[in-house]
Amino acid sequence: MSTSETCFVSEEDQWTLLEEIDWLLPIQKDCSEMPQSSKLDRDAVRPVYFGDLYNVGCIQRLIEPRWCRSSSDAKRFQFRQPSYRSEKMGGETRRGCGCSKEDFLPEESFKSFSNYIGALKEIPSRFKDRVFSRSLDSRELHEVKAQSQHEMKKTLNWWDLIWFGMGAVIGAGIFVLTGLEARDHAGPAVVLSYVVSGISALLSVFCYTEFAVEIPVAGGSFAYLRVELGDFMAFIAAGNILLEYVIGGAAVSRSWTSYLATLLNHDPEDFLIKTDALAEGYNYLDPIAVGVCAAICVLAVLSTKGSSRLNYIASVIHVVVIIFIIIAGLCKADPANYKPFAPNGPRGIFQASAVLFFAYVGFDAVSTMAEETINPAKDIPIGLVGSMVITTVFYCLMAVTLCLMQPYSTIDVNAPFSVAFEKVGWSWAKYIVAAGALKGMTTVLLVSAVGQARYLTHIARTHMVLPWFAQVNGRTGTPVNATVAMLLATAVIAFFTKLDILSNLLSISTLFIFMLVAVALLVRRYYVTGETSASDRNKLTACLVLIIGSSVATAAYWGSGTTGWIGYAITVPIWFIATVCLWLLVPMAREPKLWGVPLVPWLPSASIAINIFLLGSIDRASFERFGIWTAFLLVYYVLFGLHASYDTAKIAAANREITKGASIEEGTT
Repeated sequence: MSTSETCFVSEEDQWTLLEEIDWLLPIQKDCSEMPQSSKLDRDAVRPVYFGDLYNVGCIQRLIEPRWCRSSSDAKRFQFRQPSYRSEKMGGETRRGCGCSKEDFLPEESFKSFSNYIGALKEIPSRFKDRVFSRSLDSRELHEVKAQSQHEMKKTLNWWDLIWFGMGAVIGAGIFVLTGLEARDHAGPAVVLSYVVSGISALLSVFCYTEFAVEIPVAGGSFAYLRVELGDFMAFIAAGNILLEYVIGGAAVSRSWTSYLATLLNHDPEDFLIKTDALAEGYNYLDPIAVGVCAAICVLAVLSTKGSSRLNYIASVIHVVVIIFIIIAGLCKADPANYKPFAPNGPRGIFQASAVLFFAYVGFDAVSTMAEETINPAKDIPIGLVGSMVITTVFYCLMAVTLCLMQPYSTIDVNAPFSVAFEKVGWSWAKYIVAAGALKGMTTVLLVSAVGQARYLTHIARTHMVLPWFAQVNGRTGTPVNATVAMLLATAVIAFFTKLDILSNLLSISTLFIFMLVAVALLVRRYYVTGETSASDRNKLTACLVLIIGSSVATAAYWGSGTTGWIGYAITVPIWFIATVCLWLLVPMAREPKLWGVPLVPWLPSASIAINIFLLGSIDRASFERFGIWTAFLLVYYVLFGLHASYDTAKIAAANREITKGASIEEGTT
C-alpha cells in the first residue's frame, strides 16, 4: 500500500488500530481527559477526531477528521498518508517511527516550493494575525501539551522544587562573578549589589509563581507570554530564553573547568587550550567543559525524578560547603579589608548588580517543572519563593566573607574563594571550597538542562521551532530530542567563549524576559478579552506605556553617565503617577484562582522598573551582541517561524470548530 493511497479500514481493524494508539483526544465538552489505557471501552468512547498529530503511536499523520465511533453505527475509518500497517492487513507494525519530513516541516506552507512562495507573499497579513493573536490557558494546558505524544510524569513536590531552585541558582555566579565584580566595580559593597539583584529576582519570582500555578506547563515564561502578550512577543522572548540557557550553561561549564584546575593544584587557566587563530575572548578552548555537558545530557534524559534525587544529594553537600566557607572565612576576617567600602560609588554597585543578576538565573527553570509537579498550587509558591529567599541570604553572607578575608583589589577573578583561603594560610580549605563549587556548578548544569529542554519542548509544540523537538520519550517521560539539542549548543559555546563575555550577554536576555513577564502579569490582571471595556483597555495601555517608557528613560539617563539628578526628578515621578493611575483608575478584570502576587500593580511595576534600570548598567558591546541575536530571530521568524505557527494555529482553530460541531450533534452542549 503506497503512502499516497487512501486507506479504508474495516470496523474491526479500526478498533485494532485504536487500541494501539498511545492516546486519543475525545470530543468532550472540556476536552481535558486523554485515555491512557490500551483497552478502550467501546460503549464509553465518544466520537474521536484525529487532527494534525505527529508520530502518535505509529500513525504519523491523520489529516481527515472522521468518526471513529459515534452513537450511530460507524462503518468506515479513513486516513491518508499512513505510515502504519496493521499485522492483520499483512503489513509491518512500526513502533517508534523514524524521523520523516513530517517531524520537521509538516505545515502546509512547506509542502512545496510554490506553497512557500505563496506564504511569503502573505507575510504582512500573517504577521498582523500573529501579533494580535493570544492563546488561552486551556489551550496551553491541553491542545499544545498534546503535541508531545506522551505526558510528562508528575513526580515532584515542594521539597523537590526548593532543592531544584537552590541547585539551579547557586553555582558559577557566586563562586566566580563575586570576585570579578568586587575587584572591578563594587569593592566590598558587592554585598549591596547582591541585595539589589536579589530584590529584582524576588519580584520576578512572584510574577513567575502566579503564572506557574495558573498555567502549569513546561513552557514557562514562553507559555505565559503567549497567553497574555501574543505569539510574536512570545517568540522574541523564546529566542532569548533559549539564548539565556545556552549561555548560562556555557558559563557554568567553563567555571567548572577553572575550579577543577584549582582542586588539582593548577592555575585556573591551565586546562584551557590557547589558539592564536581565533579572536580575543574566543581563543581559549575548553574541552573539559564539553565533556561536562555530555555527562549532564545523559543524566537529564534518563529521568526527572532521578535528576531530582541527584540534585538533592549534591545540593545538601553544596549547602554544607557554603556554611563552611562562611564560618571558616569569618574566622580569618580582617575589618580593615572593608575600606574603602564602595570605591566606585553607587555606579559601581549598580553596574555590578546588573552582572550579578546572572547569579540568580535559574529559578525560572523551576517554573518549567510545573507540568511535572503533583500539586502546583501548593508546591510552586513554596518551592520558588523559599529557594530564592534562602539563596539571597547565602549570597550576601558569602560576599561579606570574601571581602573581609582579603583586600578587594587582590581577589582572584577565576576562583576567588579557593585563592582567598590560600592567601590567609589555609591552603587545605581551598580543596573543600573547590569540591563544593564543582558540586554546586554540577547541580546548576543539571537543573538548567532539565529546564531548558522543557522550554524548547513547549516552544516546539507551537511549531515556532521544529516539532521534532516537542517529542517526549514514552519510556523515560523526558524530552530527549530537546535535551540533546540544547546541550549540544551549550557545549559548542562553552568550548570557545570566555566567562565575562557570556555573563554580560546572559544578563541582558534574562532581565529582558523578566521585564516582559511582569508586563504580562499586569495585562493578565487588568485585561480579559471580551470583558474589559475599550476605555479601560486604553487606560491600561497608556499606563503600561508610561511605566515602561519612564523606566527606559531612567535607565538611559543612568547609562549615559550623567551625574546630575534632574533627569530622575522627571522620570521617577512619571513611573509613580502611572502606577497610581493603574491602581486607581483601571478596574481589575481578573483575580487569581489559586495563588496571586501581592500588592498588584505595585510589585509588578517595580519589577519592570528595576529590571530595565539594571539593563542600563550593562556595557555597549553586550547590547550590540544582543541586537545581532534579536535580528537573527526576526529573520528566522519571518522566513519560517511565522508560517509554521500560523498554519498550526489555523489547523487548531479548525479542530475546535469540528469538535464544537460534533458536541452539538451529540447533544453535549
